[in-house]
Amino acid sequence: SRVQQRRGRRAGGPGRASMAASKVMQDMPPAEGYGPIDYKRNLPRRGLSGYTMFAAGIGIMLFGFWRIFTWNRERRRLLIEDLETRIALLPLLQAESDRRLLRQMRINLEEEAIIMKDVPGWKVGESAFHNDRWLKPSLNELFNLRPREELVHERFGYQWYV
Repeated sequence: SRVQQRRGRRAGGPGRASMAASKVMQDMPPAEGYGPIDYKRNLPRRGLSGYTMFAAGIGIMLFGFWRIFTWNRERRRLLIEDLETRIALLPLLQAESDRRLLRQMRINLEEEAIIMKDVPGWKVGESAFHNDRWLKPSLNELFNLRPREELVHERFGYQWYV
């Protein structure tokens, strides 16, 4: 009957091979066996050892100390050279300053002579202090008859460029 045919088909009836009849090939290891399994950590050595790095650090530090020592010695030599140069140039700079001072005093005396020419008994360049000792005039005395900008420039000129 039809129902039996359906059941037979399901149960492996006619036209189908049964499970027991089929031969299954089981996977087996090779006859000579498998190779050894690597289970240990196999990390390659990287970089230098601790002792080598410590020795390199000490060496670099000693080299740095040596460089600082030699640079301090060179810097001291350069400072001494600068000081000796300033000492050698000091008379020249003082002479230039004195010439500039005398030139300004001469200009002031000429201006004073022009201004005070109508005053009877006025002596141009006579000191008001009545002593024989020479005193360096202050900047206000030197630039009293000049425009204020010249006094400001003489007093603060080098500070404007800082």
